[in-house]
Amino acid sequence: MTSEKALAADGCVVIVGASLAGLRAAEALRTEGFSGRVVLIGDEPHRPYDRPPLSKQVLMGKWAPEKTELAGEARLAELGLELALGQRAVGFDAERLRVDLEDGSSVEGDGVIVATGARVRHLPGTEGDPGVLTLRTLDDAVTLRAAILAAGPEARVVVVGAGFIGAEVASACADLASEVTVIEATDVPLAPILGEEVGAACAALHATKGVALRTGVGVERLVAPKDGKPGEVVLADGTVLAADMIVVGIGVLPNLAWLDDSGLLLGDGVECDEALFAADGVVAAGDVARWRWRHGPFDERVRIEHWQIAADSGAAAAHSLLAGRAAAEPFNPVPYFWSDQYGVKLQVLGHPGPDDDMVEVVEGSLESQRFVALYGRAGRLSAVVAMSRPRQLMAYRPLLVAEASWDEARAVDLA
Repeated sequence: MTSEKALAADGCVVIVGASLAGLRAAEALRTEGFSGRVVLIGDEPHRPYDRPPLSKQVLMGKWAPEKTELAGEARLAELGLELALGQRAVGFDAERLRVDLEDGSSVEGDGVIVATGARVRHLPGTEGDPGVLTLRTLDDAVTLRAAILAAGPEARVVVVGAGFIGAEVASACADLASEVTVIEATDVPLAPILGEEVGAACAALHATKGVALRTGVGVERLVAPKDGKPGEVVLADGTVLAADMIVVGIGVLPNLAWLDDSGLLLGDGVECDEALFAADGVVAAGDVARWRWRHGPFDERVRIEHWQIAADSGAAAAHSLLAGRAAAEPFNPVPYFWSDQYGVKLQVLGHPGPDDDMVEVVEGSLESQRFVALYGRAGRLSAVVAMSRPRQLMAYRPLLVAEASWDEARAVDLA
């Protein structure tokens, strides 16, 4: 049975998830002087790799898949990690700190870091259908790239979902296929995150490369392309779209199934406290972690699917585990996210959401696709969104760190 005390430097830490968060956790353990065993378990056969380039450089053929690797063989050896790659965790006992693996073996530690990330959502009835493509893993990116090239320049591509991944896939396909259509069930893409005005500005990017965007309509059913024959996507309004390639990008779900009988509290992720502890001796990081985030006047439970949050929470989870629950510090980041679409970079600093009651464009204009927009609630700056304005965006980072007021943010001189 574990306690709230610090972890012994010569103990054993099991990291489940050979992801960005898992790797950063391992690096932080070593940086802080942990000399014991570190076991890194991953369900994919690949060494830890970077996900953002998958929908950008890899899909466009600008990078070879191996360039996404975050740590090569030499670096992993330097960290002294015991690797169990291609091994899926199938069970966990939080009291005994025991992880059960798919091959029937198990490993116990003095501390466990859960970093199993998320998996793609599927349209009902399409999971496992090779003709309905998704993009989450390195293998997905390689498969999708090959499918785009095989379909040829005259291909008709239908992308279901106009979120960040769907938009990035559509952007890549626009340069490689003759006809691309994006289907979005909401009236305004990204509105729940960015609001309707900025969401509409993002939606307008599709038209710059001739991509058709259908909003406010869902998918009734689809028939996947097979044996060289085109498929079709039938919309709820009766429209039938012929498709030589179908890609679904409708979000992700945290990987929790292996934790069902673990004793951990599960919801929209592994439920953690402000220092990322899910139980004594157990912390979580990355896309799978839902933690108590106290910042300024806000006290909320969040799960944020950002590259930067994965990296920072991996390191923070390791620090918390080493310090022990009684002494661990709260994880209080300034989230940052970016998306490359149609030659335009969209950047998000902070955490915009449906509770924001103030949105104001303070630089440029939405129509010009060069702007800075502030988001606020309860009289505080909560986020900044910029399109093609990286320098101006970063001017607001110190204000988010300082939990500045709305009036202080509006007074910033961007000249």
